[in-house]
Amino acid sequence: MSCGSHVTVLLRAAVDGLEVRADGVYVDCTFGRGGHSREILARLGARGRLIAMDRDPQAMLAGAAVDGMHDDQRFELVHSSFSAFAGVLAARGIKTVDGILFDLGVSSPQLDDPQRGFSFRVDAPLDMRMDTSRGQTAAQWLAVAEEGEISEVIRDYGEERFARQIAAAVVAARALGPIATTRQLAGIVAAVVRTREPGQNPATRTFQALRIYLNQELEELSRVLPQCLAALAPGGRLAVISFHSLEDRIVKRFMREHSQPPRLPTRLPLRASELPLPTLALVGKLQRPTAEEVSANPRARSAVMRIAEKCGPV
Repeated sequence: MSCGSHVTVLLRAAVDGLEVRADGVYVDCTFGRGGHSREILARLGARGRLIAMDRDPQAMLAGAAVDGMHDDQRFELVHSSFSAFAGVLAARGIKTVDGILFDLGVSSPQLDDPQRGFSFRVDAPLDMRMDTSRGQTAAQWLAVAEEGEISEVIRDYGEERFARQIAAAVVAARALGPIATTRQLAGIVAAVVRTREPGQNPATRTFQALRIYLNQELEELSRVLPQCLAALAPGGRLAVISFHSLEDRIVKRFMREHSQPPRLPTRLPLRASELPLPTLALVGKLQRPTAEEVSANPRARSAVMRIAEKCGPV
């Protein structure tokens, strides 16, 4: 499904993976432009319910403009980061849900809007915040961060082997004047990154690192996954689409950890039937977009999806 300029990644595969029940309660933790939410609503009956969340004010505006969604009594769009998941449900009196979906990372509309500062393809203010109503911009952070901190962020979140040289160049450049635009930063990085993969801009990893760090994307993900597990009803499903190896690593470890029985002290006198069961069951294999999806949306090429189901009697 295309929502304006945004083509939803793994649209039907993700919603199929949730096994939507007509009367179920579902949460789309990353509304974006509403592609997954619309598909979930199309499968819900009159008694079903969908809560969607997004911290981007532009996503909230987009949701209000989608025909048929803003006046659908089964649907509510909440302006919130997904680490507040448990609080969002509690405020609505929801104790358990039947499915939870994440489509992580930055969306095409965010990348394509020059004023957001996520991309170096056009010169724009160096912002990079997903929630533009709060927090520090990339320009503000680069103006005050210590050289060692800049190096650490670019190395850890961007997996950039020239992180130390980039940090030194940033500090030297800001001594001459503010680093205020995307092109300024991209130029500083390009001057010190000596080699790069074919077709990749030298600044790609640095921009990715700053975005992930400023928006606390990995920390948000680590905080919300245990909340999701607690909220899922037995038989409920968790589907997570990731675009970056660091995100996917967190999801993979969480799902695998909880798909193993709890470790018990050795030599406990327990029968096999008395052993505790795992809390999650992995569903299928890792899924990737089809060739047709990647052709329609080249940004989808790095997407991977993992699905797990809450164990217990349904």
